[in-house]
Amino acid sequence: MSRFHRWARYAACFTFIVVVVGAFVRLTDAGLGCPDWPGCYGELTPHHAKDDIERAVAEQGGTHGPVSLPKAWKEMGHRYLAGTLGLVILALAVWSWASRGEAAKSRFLATGILVLVTLQAALGMWTVTMLLKPVIVTLHLLGGMATLALLTWLAARGSPPVHPVVASGTLKFGAAVALLALIAQIALGGWVSTNYAALACVDLPTCHGEWLPEMDFKHGFQLVRELGMTAAGTHLAYEALTAIHWTHRVGAVIVSTILGLFGFALLKTPGLRHFGGLLLALLTAQVALGVTNILAGLPLAVAVAHNGGAALLLATLVVINFRLFSRGAS
Repeated sequence: MSRFHRWARYAACFTFIVVVVGAFVRLTDAGLGCPDWPGCYGELTPHHAKDDIERAVAEQGGTHGPVSLPKAWKEMGHRYLAGTLGLVILALAVWSWASRGEAAKSRFLATGILVLVTLQAALGMWTVTMLLKPVIVTLHLLGGMATLALLTWLAARGSPPVHPVVASGTLKFGAAVALLALIAQIALGGWVSTNYAALACVDLPTCHGEWLPEMDFKHGFQLVRELGMTAAGTHLAYEALTAIHWTHRVGAVIVSTILGLFGFALLKTPGLRHFGGLLLALLTAQVALGVTNILAGLPLAVAVAHNGGAALLLATLVVINFRLFSRGAS
């Protein structure tokens, strides 16, 4: 593996950390810990903004609200990590254009990732300035996952397969379907998280004791609206949150079936059996984490791990698709 692709791998691993930390910030209600961007009350760190933060805490009536010094540090810590990642991606893009070796073959991909992370920074800013508007926060989450996926693909370019892979057209189709299905489920999961609908159903396998509880899909899936509100400005009913959660739960069953069948197909494919085992192990863990989230009332560690599990599944499917489509698999 060339140095360039080795650094792309480091960047992908670092992106995974940024994604997980972002989930931690969101799940601890620290997304507005610093209500401006890119600094904190116009300062470089929460330490320098301590007086402003204490004043805001007093105005909101205590530390139970979105603003507190610990929440400010969580929010800024995520921004520092994301900023560092942006610089690494910028370096990779410059490296690819300055090089005539292996790095030069990935110029357009590296540049595309740089454009994506620039948009991701804008989404991060809008997440704060638009007060956690669900569609912006969800797009921010998807941007992080897309960055991880593209960096994983970039890193995979430097790792030729040890064994040749003989794959049928059906297996390739299955790989593409599995990846697209997972992306859709991640988007649904992001919509659940950004609308705080994770505990809209607290029983399994039914929801509120029913297979088809009362639900409001129209308002639950309105994209252009404020957090907790409908597009008309009225309070978002609990039935809308139920619709969001129930849809994600049904999606989990469908996607788990698709990924499970694909994983077993990989177990029968020479050269990809280890990927099949890894995919099935990650899928099993992800389902278990999702069930635990509901039955245990969304423990922070489990909820963060559930986000991390989605990222690992995504990276794994990206590598599998790379092996099937980019290395002469037949």
